Amino acid sequence: MGSLVSRKLKFTVHASFPINPLLHLKPDWNFSLFWSCWVSMGPFTLAIDAKKSSLAVSDSSNRKVQNAQLGKKKFFASISTGEEKEFNFLRVLLEGIVAGGTAGVVVETALYPIDTIKTRLQAVRGGGKIVWNGLYSGLAGNLAGVLPASAIFVGVYEPTKQKLLQIFPENLTAVAHLTAGAIGGLAASLVRVPTEVVKQRMQTGQFASAPDAVRMIVSKEGFKGLYAGYRSFLLRDLPFDAIQFCIYEQMRIGYKLAAKRDLNDPENALIGAFAGALTGAITTPLDVIKTRLMVQGPANQYNGIIDCVQTIVREEGPPALLKGIGPRVLWIGIGGSIFFGVLERTKRALAQRRPSPNQHSDSPKQD
Repeated sequence: MGSLVSRKLKFTVHASFPINPLLHLKPDWNFSLFWSCWVSMGPFTLAIDAKKSSLAVSDSSNRKVQNAQLGKKKFFASISTGEEKEFNFLRVLLEGIVAGGTAGVVVETALYPIDTIKTRLQAVRGGGKIVWNGLYSGLAGNLAGVLPASAIFVGVYEPTKQKLLQIFPENLTAVAHLTAGAIGGLAASLVRVPTEVVKQRMQTGQFASAPDAVRMIVSKEGFKGLYAGYRSFLLRDLPFDAIQFCIYEQMRIGYKLAAKRDLNDPENALIGAFAGALTGAITTPLDVIKTRLMVQGPANQYNGIIDCVQTIVREEGPPALLKGIGPRVLWIGIGGSIFFGVLERTKRALAQRRPSPNQHSDSPKQD
C-alpha cells in the first residue's frame, strides 16, 4: 500500500509541472492517477493539520494554566504584580536615596516647631516652665543631618525590603517589612544620633548655632558626646522605624487588594498619618528616655537607661514617661502624612523617568 501511494504521489507531482511527462499515457488514466492520489493523501494531510492544531490548543491551554498559577503565587502587591521584574540593586538604592532625602527635608522643615515644643516639654524637670520663642532654633544645622540620614534610611530600606520579599514566603511579608525597617534605622543612626544631639541641645537653649554646638560638645565631652544616648536612641528608633514602616506597608497592601488598584497621593498620606501617629504614641516612653539622656550634657544626671527610668518614675511619677505625647503624636502623625506622601510621589516620578526596557533594542543601529 505504501509503494502504491508513493507511486501515485510521484506521478501527481510530475503531473503538476507545466510540461507533463505523462502525456504519452492515456488521458483518462492520467486523470485517474491524479484523482486517486488527491483522495488518498487528502485525509492524511488533514489528519496532520488537525493533530498540529490540537497540540497548539493544548499547549496554549497549558500556558494559560501555568500563568494563572504563577499569578496566584505572586498575588501580593508588595512582592510582584504581573511579570517578574529584574532586581536592580543600584537603581533601587539611588532612587531610595533621592526619595528619602527629599521627603525628610520637606517634613522636617514643615514640622520643626512642633518638634521643638515636644523636646522642651520632655526636657523640663518638675514644674519648670517652657520657653516658647525660637521654635526654629537649629533648623539649618538639623537639615544638614536630616538630608543624609533620611537618604541613607530609605536607600537601605528599599533594596533590603525588596530582597527580603523575594526570600520570605507571602505570609511573612510583615516580618520582611519589620526587618528592613530596623536595618534601615540602624544604618541611618550613624548620622541621626549626632544630628539629634546637636538639635536637641539647641532646642533647649544650650547653644546658639550648630557649629558652636559641635565644637563645644567635642571639646567638653569628646567625640563620644555626639553619640550621647546612642543606645537609648536605638531602643526608641529601631522599634519605631520597624513598626511604622510595617504598619504602613501592610495597610497599603490590604488597601490595594480591597480597591484592586494603586493608591493615590491622598490615600498614601492618610495611611502614613495613621501609621505615624499610632507608632508615635506607642514609643513615647522610649522617646522621653532618649531625650533625657541626650540633653543631660556632662553633668551625667542619669547612669544609663535603667537608672534614667527609675529616676523619672521615682521623682516625677510614671505619667512623666508620657510627657509630650500630644505634640509627639500630632507631629509624627502629620509628619507621616507628609513624609510618605512625598516619598511615594517622588518614587513614582523617578520610576517614570527610567528608560524603557525596549528603548535600546528598538532603536535603529548606526554604523
